[in-house]
Amino acid sequence: MSEKTKENQIAGLGIELVFDGGSRGNPGRAYGSYQIKYDGAKARKPIRLHLGQGTNNEAEYLTLIRALEDLRAELDQKNIDPTAIQLKIFGDSQLVIQQLNGQWKAKNARMRALRDKALQLVKPFGSFEIQHHARWRSVAALGH
Repeated sequence: MSEKTKENQIAGLGIELVFDGGSRGNPGRAYGSYQIKYDGAKARKPIRLHLGQGTNNEAEYLTLIRALEDLRAELDQKNIDPTAIQLKIFGDSQLVIQQLNGQWKAKNARMRALRDKALQLVKPFGSFEIQHHARWRSVAALGH
């Protein structure tokens, strides 16, 4: 079996991405974490991010954007076409989830720019779902 065939088998599987961001103060020192899990594989250790200064909502978006950029880089490195991926994204930020799903408007220009960047990054995937989940699920997956 060729390396490309092995990679395409991986690509047929779904990927789950859990993200969470926040700040100490609002605005304040911003941070975030994300975790990627391929179907049938053990969830990876969460990636922790230090994002400089920002609001809670900016930290949520910046964490998701970084996670999507890292995932795309990994897929590119493995020669996996993102159109073969079924991506499920989970987060506990109502604002981010509702704005990405088009249910809430992004009235603030900064939030609009971050929303648009995140949407640009998910569009190449074969399919994607962005779902809200309870805060305890983020804590369970990411440890904070």
